[in-house]
Amino acid sequence: MAQNIKLKIAGNEYPMVASTPEMEEAMRLAADEINRKFNSYDSKYPDKTALDKLIIVTLNESVNRIACQKRMQQLGAEAKELQDDLDAYLAKV
Repeated sequence: MAQNIKLKIAGNEYPMVASTPEMEEAMRLAADEINRKFNSYDSKYPDKTALDKLIIVTLNESVNRIACQKRMQQLGAEAKELQDDLDAYLAKV
């Protein structure tokens, strides 16, 4: 069942809809992480606007997501190779 929630990010409240309790938890954790990173940039770059800091947070999160996707592809390829090796070994036994 969908749940209407409010998330506070960088001092602003945003109404959101979470389709499941798990989605709500993920959204709240994400908002907390964004705020944590935003606050760290807030102290490092006091002369930057909130938008600039949120752009930096977004860029860093996107880079991390892309790196994780590439790593997952590598791990998937390694897992397939190991499965193929195992299948070949078992076929000889």
